[in-house]
Amino acid sequence: MGAPHRCRSPTKPSCCARLLWLLSMVVTASSCPRVCHCTDRGGVVVQCTSRNLDSVPPNLPKDTIVLLLSSNRIKHIPKDAFADLRRLRELDLSHNAIDSVDAGAFQGVSDQLRSVDLSNNHLSGLPRDAFAELHARVRLSHNPWHCECSLQEVLRELRLDPETVNEVSCHTAVQEEYVGQPVIHVLDSGINFCNFHHKTTDVAMFVAMFCWFSMVTAYIIYYIKHNQEDARRHMEYLKSLPSTSHISKDFDTASSVF
Repeated sequence: MGAPHRCRSPTKPSCCARLLWLLSMVVTASSCPRVCHCTDRGGVVVQCTSRNLDSVPPNLPKDTIVLLLSSNRIKHIPKDAFADLRRLRELDLSHNAIDSVDAGAFQGVSDQLRSVDLSNNHLSGLPRDAFAELHARVRLSHNPWHCECSLQEVLRELRLDPETVNEVSCHTAVQEEYVGQPVIHVLDSGINFCNFHHKTTDVAMFVAMFCWFSMVTAYIIYYIKHNQEDARRHMEYLKSLPSTSHISKDFDTASSVF
């Protein structure tokens, strides 16, 4: 009889290694979202591209390192959407319909996150704390950005992807002359959108104060005129009354008759 086949052959993976690999595949398959496809590459790669999703899938594998959610119908990224993904390195949200991102949407992810792709969506603005403490490179190209103070403050806190930074353009702006221009070029030229914001606020306050002053003035004028009219009528009424001397004469005449 030939020698029995040993599990630990120097030319083949050990039975234990195979068993661990099979076990990891079973665990990955069991935790993978039903509509997605997951593979293990030293961490889980979750492939959810073009699955007609309208939100970020819940209960993603905690050891996800790559999450691909492009080409879906996602409209909103809520707070703590990826908080449990402590090993996440790459996040692709491009080619969706995202028009809002909550403050704290990316909080909880680790410093290992290298890239976030939000290009080709419907974003016009972002809350200041949307990318708080995020160190990844972010793609924001091909969105209908409204260039104003809050967007300026967000962009200054981000590491924009250098390959697409010139494609982050003003779709609308507080000043019409900047529409169509790359945001980074406008800011590098020394333009400060927050100055326009303050000027607009000052003008609005001035207009409001002017309207309030006009209303108060109009009320005072109306009050004075109304009182003058009442006073005039009162004087005319007093003039229409018979005088006291005339009353005395009439009384004397009546007395003499009796």
